[in-house]
Amino acid sequence: MVSFTLYFILALFCSHSRFPLRGNLGISVFYKSHLTLAIHSRVNSIEQTQTEKMKHTIFLFGILALWSAVSVVAEDRYQFFTWEVANGTIFPLGVPQQGILINGQFPGPTIEAITNDNIVVNVINKLDEAFLITWSGIKQRRTTWQDGVSGTNCPIPPNTNWTYKFQVKDQIGTYTYFASTKIHKAGGAFGALNVAQRSVIDTPYLTPYGEFTLLIGDWFKNDHKVLRRILDAGKGLPFPDALLINGKKDAVVFTGEAGKTYKFRVSNVGLATSINFRIQGHSLTLIEIEGAHTLQEVYESFDVHVGQSATFLVTLNVSPSDYYIVASTRFTDPIVLTTTATLRYSGSNKKALGPLPIGPTTDVEWSIKQARTIRLNLTANAARPNPQGSFHYGTIPIVRKIRLENSKATVNGKLRYAVNGISYINPNTALKLADWFNIPGVFDFTTIKDFPPHAAIPAKLGTSVFAITLHDFVEIVFQNNENTIQSWHMDGSSFYVVGYGNGAWTEDKRQLYNLVDGITRYTTQVYPNSWTAILVSLDNKGMWNLRSAIWERRYLGQEVYLRVWNNEQSLYTETNIPENALFCGKAKHLHRS
Repeated sequence: MVSFTLYFILALFCSHSRFPLRGNLGISVFYKSHLTLAIHSRVNSIEQTQTEKMKHTIFLFGILALWSAVSVVAEDRYQFFTWEVANGTIFPLGVPQQGILINGQFPGPTIEAITNDNIVVNVINKLDEAFLITWSGIKQRRTTWQDGVSGTNCPIPPNTNWTYKFQVKDQIGTYTYFASTKIHKAGGAFGALNVAQRSVIDTPYLTPYGEFTLLIGDWFKNDHKVLRRILDAGKGLPFPDALLINGKKDAVVFTGEAGKTYKFRVSNVGLATSINFRIQGHSLTLIEIEGAHTLQEVYESFDVHVGQSATFLVTLNVSPSDYYIVASTRFTDPIVLTTTATLRYSGSNKKALGPLPIGPTTDVEWSIKQARTIRLNLTANAARPNPQGSFHYGTIPIVRKIRLENSKATVNGKLRYAVNGISYINPNTALKLADWFNIPGVFDFTTIKDFPPHAAIPAKLGTSVFAITLHDFVEIVFQNNENTIQSWHMDGSSFYVVGYGNGAWTEDKRQLYNLVDGITRYTTQVYPNSWTAILVSLDNKGMWNLRSAIWERRYLGQEVYLRVWNNEQSLYTETNIPENALFCGKAKHLHRS
């Protein structure tokens, strides 16, 4: 559209002047921090009167003014942040413990963005360890370099800084960010990232009176370094000590006006446990899951698994008072952790009264049935004006089929977790750097296979990378033969969840797939001794992490990378390596090219 407008303006100018649209005319329009127009023209000398020159000058100024207006319209908003990451003392359970603060805050600052905003975050690392932040659910269109995981970025060394630059391109919804290095997330290095729709895009619900963001997750009394030493010794983490809401236990208050409707953005930022969320005396109307508008089903309580986010409308339509907001752990019998916050009607002086609303605990079938009710709103807009249902994913031929089976293993006498028999180890060189500079000996595409090996074959260490052709439409089946729930997260793309089932997945299970209105999201649960199937169009070029969102499992090997690639070098599909890129491992001696 911009290119067409530019050509139209130039043609108009030339038609009004005696300058023909010919000769050595070159037009280049490119984007960086703003649009730049470069016009190089060599024309023959033409005799003009002084009056004609004045007319052409005035007209040219008018054209430039019009182009300036076009440039302003074409430019999306920028937001700039400077974050200092440092150790500090926090009191989430009433006693002091060391945490990781961002600008002195626990949890970290909330980013409130609008679709297509450009986000620039200068991260100053004041820790004594290298550090990275990843932006969970942000697709990083064309900018895999900004994903903030070990496969794409070298970590930020202590007492240095690095600046992330990315766009929330064509996205809306409830997201989070957190530290991806080591087990820093256990220290509190996480926060919310909310993306509102543009005002020109309709929402499938009336505008809420206000909104609240709730970061809910399990918490340990031990600091992150103690927890890491446990994992490095080849042992599993202990059971969490508590659940927190926005970094506090039984302490946060959300105040609203009677009769008004509020948006509740709920994310599970924990390390290990699924939660059930509910509000005493109030129903939850689901409106959005991880960037996709849903059918507006009404729930009394709702399961949110590790790494997942959900958004609800809640109307304050009962007697003015205080009411409990409750989160409790799922599938953790015999121990069930519970925490509360307070929903307060403005002006009320009545305290919340028990008992707490009851939620499910170990019932897996209840959760599966609920998950199947989460469906895509086909007629609603998301970030763009076209309906979400205009992408008919169920009619697209599958060109690649992958089955990923998680397993618990012992390798070299230590606890590990594996995917298709390979327990992932991070090389010293970021995978993306090795791929970009063709550095040998970092990874290959033969380490992991598309299907799990025979159960008798022991797991081994390796760096697992799948080679995917850009735009491939892929079926991935997550097979969980363990007795614990799994949670899988994909960077770079969202996917359609098309089926859940008990037992082992077989070819005939495809007949059960939802090929019409399956929800699109970036994190999905896999129930104990069950399978989950997803379909995904891998149309974002880059090196993308597919990992367990359960931190112990991810830290000890349950992750892979998807290298989505074609041999076309184009800024339309992938940006060049950033000017501020960090280099590590075998790439440390190299320079950008």
